[in-house]
Amino acid sequence: DGTGPDIWRASVRVLDAAVAKAYGGRRKIHWLEVYAGEKSNKLYNTWLPDETVTACRDYLVSIKGPLTTPVGGGIRSLNVALRQELDLYACIRPVRYFEGVGSPMKDPGKVNIVIFRENTEDLYAQIEYMATETVAHSVKIISEQASEQIIRAAFEYARANGRKKVVGVHKANIMKVADGLFLRTFKRVAADYPEIESWDNIVDNQCMQLVTKWKLYDVLVMPNLYGHIVSDLAAGM
Repeated sequence: DGTGPDIWRASVRVLDAAVAKAYGGRRKIHWLEVYAGEKSNKLYNTWLPDETVTACRDYLVSIKGPLTTPVGGGIRSLNVALRQELDLYACIRPVRYFEGVGSPMKDPGKVNIVIFRENTEDLYAQIEYMATETVAHSVKIISEQASEQIIRAAFEYARANGRKKVVGVHKANIMKVADGLFLRTFKRVAADYPEIESWDNIVDNQCMQLVTKWKLYDVLVMPNLYGHIVSDLAAGM
């Protein structure tokens, strides 16, 4: 949808050229288009066909372009729906500097952080309703199972890639039940990885420290909403 066709026309050329270069023409990617979003709705009168979810599950590797998500109304996010249907619980966002790209940082070359964002719960679970005509309720979901899954993924990544530090990010000083559960799970899982230095930060403090002390940070792990915001902040750096 939207810029998707423009992005895909460029992307497919790069991917096909990379494979041709790597394998000397002996291998190629066979692309299968499946439908979701506005294009799907126009063709099939459904925003996310069952066949699309089945194809993603069967073929394992998918590249998803931009999908239309109405702001302030309309259908639920198709991105979130796909993540939940396929249990795509880990959004792994490496952030590092590329020479020649403009940056507001004095020393952007030192930015080298990997952010693990839980991808299925939190406020993105999309449990919302109007409690009265003038009051909206939005329910935040944090489970021990999903928290452990993403936290352990972050520590395993750190162990496998020689990363020395993992920091858990939360707002447990205010959301003592939901974020408190995430924090307790972080501390419990961290105990299984004594060779990796770990501590936790409150999310607003973490945002400030990313800008002022970014050289301290290696791997960050956090619930869904914070991961979305913090990874965009890091990318801007």
